[in-house]
Amino acid sequence: MTWLTVALVLVVAAAGLLRWRRPAWYWLTFGVTCAVVRLLVRYGSVMDACGLTVPPSRWRLTLARVANRPVPESRPPRILRLKPTRTGLVLRLKLRPGQDAFDIAAASDRLRHSFSMYGVTSRELRSGVVELRMTGYDVLKRVQMPAKTDTRPMRVPVALREDGAVHYRDYRAIPHALTLGATESGKSVYQRNLVAGLAPMDVALVGIDCKQGVELFPLARRFSALADNPDTAAELLDALVGYMEGVYQLIRAEQRITADVPDAEIAAGIWDLPEHLRPIPIVVLVDEVAELALFATKDEEKRRDRIITALARLAQLGRAAGIYLEICGQRFGSELGKGITMLRAQLTGRTAHRVNDEPSANMAFGDISPDAVLAAIQIPADMRGIAITGDSTGGWHRIRAPHTTLRQAVNICNRHAHLTPDLPALAPFRPELGIPQPVAVPAVESIPATP
Repeated sequence: MTWLTVALVLVVAAAGLLRWRRPAWYWLTFGVTCAVVRLLVRYGSVMDACGLTVPPSRWRLTLARVANRPVPESRPPRILRLKPTRTGLVLRLKLRPGQDAFDIAAASDRLRHSFSMYGVTSRELRSGVVELRMTGYDVLKRVQMPAKTDTRPMRVPVALREDGAVHYRDYRAIPHALTLGATESGKSVYQRNLVAGLAPMDVALVGIDCKQGVELFPLARRFSALADNPDTAAELLDALVGYMEGVYQLIRAEQRITADVPDAEIAAGIWDLPEHLRPIPIVVLVDEVAELALFATKDEEKRRDRIITALARLAQLGRAAGIYLEICGQRFGSELGKGITMLRAQLTGRTAHRVNDEPSANMAFGDISPDAVLAAIQIPADMRGIAITGDSTGGWHRIRAPHTTLRQAVNICNRHAHLTPDLPALAPFRPELGIPQPVAVPAVESIPATP
């Protein structure tokens, strides 16, 4: 009996230590079993307390009256599947007649408390079927991406959602995106994960970094073109517009619209072309877009209009030509001048890290999801990397990218430098990869001592 007591104490102590230091290990060893048992035991009473049951139908009442049996109880949604995952549980429910998926979504917070889970989110799979994703611990506190992800061409895993699912940046589904965030909010880490995910793919990377290139130029070996000031950026964007027009001429020449070709094979974009004719897709990363829109003189104003016009043309026409925009900044509102709101309307994907005021959050989500605006302004300052992502459908998720240092991103880009395509139209903007020469720094005169 003594050895049994000692073993039990050791198991309890090990479980407590794992829950404190390694919540993921605790969930896989102890938590998932306890959660499944707790859910199955409490399911009926919890659903009844949350108002998620329906009264018995008339034929059941009639049958009970004829058979002289007790009145049947109210029935909760039927469990179709219960699947444990590495971060929680996935519960698939079949709704009863008269129930709605909104009822389940509205009761998510009560279900979280009742089943002692960290988070509960719901989504409707099809008519009458709802999926609940429950997380057993805070997966965003220490982000660990799964070893295997569903990576496909132009689909990059960049972050982890609060429900434990992987957040992908899919350029085929959402061609252009906007990323906002205040200083030290984790915006640069998100961008590094994006570049690191694109580096092993057959894609050309084009960067515009007006902070003298301090963010993107260390990754230059994987970039086909880079610009570190607004003047070079204007010329680079004009070259991209010219390249886009050339791609459209290629598509026109290879559309295959003769009568003997099925309609499904008619080309309307680069992905409809044969692989040997298909131009390589281009992802354009713009860091601190406000630097491209600010001006102080008449000449700078002309350059600014030229840049915004080129960006708007790429956003409106670039998708079929395989040109995708990834625009980052701290603010992106109408105060940046004419053309900005038109450009923002073309950026379907929206991601907002911590912002300093509500108008900044409205710039990202005000036109698509008011709930996402409220979630964005509630991100705490000590949780760098937490972000809210959404699209034009109105849905949104809380995500966090794994911490990737600049050295790690540079190593990945250098490892895949041989995949960097050489585009003749962008050759003048190809970054120089020579060893930088030391620059003489003028000496700083010391302040004379006071007599």
